[in-house]
Amino acid sequence: MTTTDPAPRHRAAVIGSPVAHSLSPVLHRAAYADLGLEGWEYVLRDVAPDALTGVLAELAAPCGPGPVWAGLSVTMPHKQAMLPALDVVDPLAAAVGAANTVVAQRCGTGPALLAGFNTDVAGVVGALREAGGGAWRAEGATALVLGSGATACSALAALAELGAARLIVAARNHAGPRRAAAAARRMGLEIETPAWRPDDPRSNRRVAEAMAGAQVVVSTVTAGAADVLAPALADVLGGARLDAGALLLDVVYDPWPTALAAAWRAGGGAVAPGWLMLLHQAAPQVGLMTGRRPRLAPMRAALAAALDARSRSAPAGARGADADEAGRDPVG
Repeated sequence: MTTTDPAPRHRAAVIGSPVAHSLSPVLHRAAYADLGLEGWEYVLRDVAPDALTGVLAELAAPCGPGPVWAGLSVTMPHKQAMLPALDVVDPLAAAVGAANTVVAQRCGTGPALLAGFNTDVAGVVGALREAGGGAWRAEGATALVLGSGATACSALAALAELGAARLIVAARNHAGPRRAAAAARRMGLEIETPAWRPDDPRSNRRVAEAMAGAQVVVSTVTAGAADVLAPALADVLGGARLDAGALLLDVVYDPWPTALAAAWRAGGGAVAPGWLMLLHQAAPQVGLMTGRRPRLAPMRAALAAALDARSRSAPAGARGADADEAGRDPVG
């Protein structure tokens, strides 16, 4: 006699395009199992920009005979574009200008209210604090962000929360309402916005010099995009060491270590990998969708196993965690 799993009663998903690389299902399913949440499923949905409206309508639809939608994890290219389509946007997500979580808030069996939240800020804060250790502090620090898209906007909010005093955003494109400069204005932050031209060695050296003078660096660019800065950083350091406590968060986690992370570590700095941000942003997402607070330990173990399996079987150069400067902004 065989048994089958009961039909799911609650459904969540990660949406984006592309999204097949995402490890968010690993994290959420591990949390469901640890919390004893039966009847919950979490799936991948590849959603092109022109299909987003339909997916949000499906999420908000009245309860039917199938599983009830609880919410969505949101990745590129929807984190910023979907905000006008939501019923309610949390103040943090509104200030940042990006939401990576949508919760279907229901009263009875009628249509849901769609509420947008940002847990990427918590992901950056959690990753930096964990990687920096108990004595690490960012108060009064100089912080540099590479990139100017959705994740860079969240990184600025996180660095401000941590108390960084000087904020620098080095990016190829600073113009537009969806860029970090606009988010900084909404949040009342003063930032410096040097242009970064990766094809110009002099520009790479200037960015590397700014990195070497920073106590915190957050790279939000796609896998391989910051590789040109690795030799420039090594040249700038010239065998010298970075400041004690200098910390780099590179949101890429595959391949790992990135060239930039390796150069930073060779200079004596501490490094936070992108999977750590992924972990710390997923935990509050689970809480928002389920109403239950998950434990990090089982989620961390499941993610480590998935990363190990991927490193053994997948070719190098797969997606990073949440990079967005080149227009790609995957969750995981």
